[in-house]
Amino acid sequence: MLFHTFATGEERRKFGGSEFIEIQFCRLPQNTEIKNIVSVSGISHWQNDSLYVHDDDRNLFMKEYERIFDCGIYNNSETGTVDPFGINYYRPELIGGMIGKLREIKPEDWERLAEWLNNAKKYNGFYILGI
Repeated sequence: MLFHTFATGEERRKFGGSEFIEIQFCRLPQNTEIKNIVSVSGISHWQNDSLYVHDDDRNLFMKEYERIFDCGIYNNSETGTVDPFGINYYRPELIGGMIGKLREIKPEDWERLAEWLNNAKKYNGFYILGI
C-alpha cells in the first residue's frame, strides 16, 4: 500500500515518525489569493484526514504519480511536477482531470487516491506537502 491514513498523530508516529509526504485538503476559502494559499504560515501539517506516503516509498510515488501531479503551484508561485520537499498546491478545477488520468494510467494504489480526490472536490483543492 502506497497511501496511508492515520486516526491519530500517535498512530502515524508509531508507523513512521515524521518522514512522510502529506496529501492534504486545502481548507482556505475559494477566493484566497494564491500567495496566501502557498504560504508556509498558512499550512497546518499532520491532518487526520490526509493521505500519507512514507519517505521509503517516495521514489515509487514520484515514478508512478509525477505524470498525474504535473501542474502544482509551488511556494514561489512557479508551476511544475511534484516537489517532494516543498509545497505543491493543486486547484480544485484540476481534480476531475487527475481522476481521469488515474483511471487511464492505473498507477499503484490509484483507487485509494481517486476516492480521496473525489472528497477533495468539496475543498479549495489540495496540497502535496513534502518531507
